[in-house]
Amino acid sequence: MGRVQLSLVVAMFSVVLLIGHVAKEAKASSSVSAFVQNAIYSNKITIFSKSYCPYCLRAKHIFSELHEQPFVVELDLRDDGGQIQNVILDMVGRSTVPQVFVNGKHIGGSDDLKAAVLSGQLQKVLGTS
Repeated sequence: MGRVQLSLVVAMFSVVLLIGHVAKEAKASSSVSAFVQNAIYSNKITIFSKSYCPYCLRAKHIFSELHEQPFVVELDLRDDGGQIQNVILDMVGRSTVPQVFVNGKHIGGSDDLKAAVLSGQLQKVLGTS
């Protein structure tokens, strides 16, 4: 095999590897996106959180006081937490935590949640008012 042929084989192999890598990333990305959509629309309340975040703890406490049990996704405890956070950024324009969804509707972060409670909007969305 000549040098040109060997270079061509190496280049073709590299392209095959690159295509496989891109396809794998696309599949992972779509499965993360599907997980996020499923979490939001299959649960009455979903909180994307980090276990150590005081604002996340406040959001969870608010629901506890309302006797509601949210589905909580602790991003820092998952291997795909960063990817989930990127999906949420694409969806709502924010990458901070917590991000709270009720009945598929984006409520926002901790301050937004607190304001929704004080105004009675959260109770309306929950159907408890």
